[in-house]
Amino acid sequence: MYTIGLALTLRPGKYDGYKRAHDDLWPELAEGMRANDVSMAIYRDANRLFIFATAPSESHWDRSRQDPILADWDKRMCEFLEIDENGKLAFTLLSKAFGFGEFK
Repeated sequence: MYTIGLALTLRPGKYDGYKRAHDDLWPELAEGMRANDVSMAIYRDANRLFIFATAPSESHWDRSRQDPILADWDKRMCEFLEIDENGKLAFTLLSKAFGFGEFK
């Protein structure tokens, strides 16, 4: 199983909109993740969001990231999240500090 941890930073005052967008996740986006057996949870600590995702393999994860609808979703998320100097979402790849059981 492939696992990945990512962090993002919310823009001030944007959590409610971010949460609403995810509560109403676009069906096409969900279908692309389902088609690649991607599971995901997003946790919040103040203005930081932590994404934990799993997929059967890294290639499944990579395929899910190639879905054309994802680019539209990421553009939408730029309203709620900090962006980098290129105008893209400012993801931080987190290194795994510990894994146990299926997450080893």
